[in-house]
Amino acid sequence: MQVVIMGCGRVGSSLAMAMQKRGHSVAIIDRDEVAFARLSPDFTGTKVRGVGFDREVLIRAGIESADAFAAVSSGDNSNIISARVARETFGVDRVVARIYDARRAEVYERLGISTVATVPWTTERFVSELGETSTTAEWRDPSGALVIIRLDIDETWIGTSIGKFQELTGARVAFLERVGRTILPDVKTVLQQDDLVFAAVLTDNIANARALAAAPRVSTE
Repeated sequence: MQVVIMGCGRVGSSLAMAMQKRGHSVAIIDRDEVAFARLSPDFTGTKVRGVGFDREVLIRAGIESADAFAAVSSGDNSNIISARVARETFGVDRVVARIYDARRAEVYERLGISTVATVPWTTERFVSELGETSTTAEWRDPSGALVIIRLDIDETWIGTSIGKFQELTGARVAFLERVGRTILPDVKTVLQQDDLVFAAVLTDNIANARALAAAPRVSTE
């Protein structure tokens, strides 16, 4: 992927290196040239000085061909403005914004922008949100046999009950995130548009569960 990151603070620099290590092309933006000193000497991506919601700055960072955009500056307003520009002006598919005021999360989610709170595992959560989910688990049991992962689901699963989803994918849904709220579903709960699905999956079934969830549902009825 080609990833553009706005903000080269502790989280932004850590995220940039994490994405680079996974083989992605990275460009990072910050208004302060000194901030780039936080990057490892091994960083080979693009450094762009400027304001992250300025169109010209974003274009210099490669936003027009970017697959993902992360806004991780120290200001909620700057993050959401730049995230909206990336999504609405440049059509970037995967957009995520760091947020300090959790009360705003629901509003951002309705705009189609994933949010990540300032918690210790912020970097790994951003990596997951930007699409690098194949090796990232939200939780892993000590034996390594079971993980909780986020599943990307095809739109044809919308309207399907949790019970049927579990039956067809072999994944046990642990919880849903729906419009900024966490839901503990039962087998009768129906998947809705924009639900984020987190499921418990046996490690040897991860690839299969991901593939089944991301593919159009095959009707068995």
